[in-house]
Amino acid sequence: MYNIKFLLLGTSLSLIPNITFAQCVATQDCETLGYTETSCNGGKGVKCPFGNKWACLPTKESICKEEGFTLACNETGQLGGGDSCNGLYKQCSCDSSYQYTCSGTGYSGGSGTACGGKYAACTCTSGYEWKDGSCQKKEVINGPDGEVYKCNGKVVGVRATGMGFYVAMKDLGRMNWSSANSQCRNYSFCGNVKGTLPTVDQLKSIYQNKSRVNSLLSTNGGTQLTNSYYWSSTYDGSIYYYFVTMSDGNGHWSYVDNDRYVRPVLTSY
Repeated sequence: MYNIKFLLLGTSLSLIPNITFAQCVATQDCETLGYTETSCNGGKGVKCPFGNKWACLPTKESICKEEGFTLACNETGQLGGGDSCNGLYKQCSCDSSYQYTCSGTGYSGGSGTACGGKYAACTCTSGYEWKDGSCQKKEVINGPDGEVYKCNGKVVGVRATGMGFYVAMKDLGRMNWSSANSQCRNYSFCGNVKGTLPTVDQLKSIYQNKSRVNSLLSTNGGTQLTNSYYWSSTYDGSIYYYFVTMSDGNGHWSYVDNDRYVRPVLTSY
């Protein structure tokens, strides 16, 4: 009986952990204890008793940022969108004046600073001006304007795209070469902007573009080219000058006293 009791007692004691050698040791590591900051904004926090680290109290800004309020929206043209938290926003918007992307024909870029990729105004390429919220083509008063040449806003010459000169709006009539040369040199397209008698190559270029040239002449109040002979300024070095037939574009030599049609051209502008 006693043997059984001692056996049971020995068994129960063997099940108790060996706590005789256990000991509770407190850590003195500040970062492990949660003291991770070197300082606190305004000194609001608790200093680690074992070192120079701090456990800081949350600021208004940190609380707002944790809630997603991270944007100041203080760039040029920006406005805060929705609710704010300590002056911060979740999203920004732009002032209504920033509405132009400044891209497309006639645009060279934005004017001033951008907001959300848009501008309050745009800059324009040559020949365009910023007007009524867009880059609009400038109204030409004097000078070339694409396929037409203007004087005081009126079309005084035309050319097909690719031609390097303008054709006068009407013929000067039929005359000998000397009169043709003189009248073309005195022909005024606009003030002191004078014409010349076309070269044979220019006359052939007119023929090649005759359909477009005649269309522009008709549209702008001019007189279409005839299918007859036109004097050129090209000569053979003696007494014969070239003329071109507008019916087929062919050129021929002619004596200076013969009468041919005359149409001034503008080559310098």
